[in-house]
Amino acid sequence: MTIRVSQGSLAFAIAEKDNQEQVAYRPYTIKSGVSIAANLREAFKTESELLQSTPRARVLVNVPVLLLPIEEYEEPHNETLYMHSFPDTEGCAIMSNVLPDINAVAVFAVNKDLMTVVHDHYEDVKFMPLMQPVWHYLHKRSFIGIHRKLFAHFHDNQLELFSFERNRFVFSNRFDVKHTKDALYFILFVWKELALDQQKDELYLSGDIIEREKLIPDLQLHLRKVSAINPAADFNRAPMTAIKGITLDLVTVYLG
Repeated sequence: MTIRVSQGSLAFAIAEKDNQEQVAYRPYTIKSGVSIAANLREAFKTESELLQSTPRARVLVNVPVLLLPIEEYEEPHNETLYMHSFPDTEGCAIMSNVLPDINAVAVFAVNKDLMTVVHDHYEDVKFMPLMQPVWHYLHKRSFIGIHRKLFAHFHDNQLELFSFERNRFVFSNRFDVKHTKDALYFILFVWKELALDQQKDELYLSGDIIEREKLIPDLQLHLRKVSAINPAADFNRAPMTAIKGITLDLVTVYLG
């Protein structure tokens, strides 16, 4: 079972061999004014996917992530560093996942009430940042060609901007975006900060791209090489990519 948790949204996915798409996917309509943990508790009473008997669960959480170089990582300092970076974090357990391919450790927070609800239903639970499977997938793409790349991934009204040099992050940050002009500003600002070449280097857009038909032409006024990632093409028309509304983080969990 995969449970996707974001601010204001829940979704569930589980592999099903008899399903045409090979995966059963269900977004859940949450009740406003009620915590995500309480909404999930209610979902366990009604959603067919969650009623299936399985001992294991993977939980993707959309939270701020502190990325640390793997050689500088010291687990006892997790909470201190995270709380210093994100002081508004309350009622959460601080967790970490090692990302060996990218030589980094992702430190993140998980709401304790949410953890309780999940552990009440599964024996074996793995929590991970929502972006973890996306990072891994796009890191592989970063090796295609000889030019530097900036990745701009859109999800949940947020823009994640990141770039790799060989097997390391050279930049990663996220921004709230509501309009094309916000996304355009942040992308071009980071492009300049990384001293990327407007003619040779490459920008890749992915996810739920905000006002796609306007943003891409606006970007092409400034950058020569702008591409939008098409999951169906990237994953050889895998049936899962045809599921309406499914997010790239879930696709890359199963196919990446």
